[in-house]
Amino acid sequence: MPSVRRLCRIDELEDPGSRGFSMELDGETHEILVVRKGERVYGYRNRCPHTGINLEWQPDQFLDLSQSYIQCVTHGALFRIEDGLCLRGPCSGDALSPIRVEVQDDEVVAIPDAFGET
Repeated sequence: MPSVRRLCRIDELEDPGSRGFSMELDGETHEILVVRKGERVYGYRNRCPHTGINLEWQPDQFLDLSQSYIQCVTHGALFRIEDGLCLRGPCSGDALSPIRVEVQDDEVVAIPDAFGET
């Protein structure tokens, strides 16, 4: 099993809530976001599939006002939390690139082998 990278404690993420992280892997920096919904966590590359820009305009602000969808603040695109599918916006039908994250012993961890291009 690959080694894991600790991101934060599960109780450091609001429910629902989101947070961004920068991860170093093989000399490259990867921007990711993690969303908590109940006891589940979901991870994605912090990159809009439409233009490749980061999704947030303020740190850790990835969710829409209803806290129901991940939102690209530049274009207003809305992505389903559970699978990253774009439901509305210029990238409708595309999806965010998933990053495998898990909760282990109350810690949110990322699986480094999942950071490659998808």
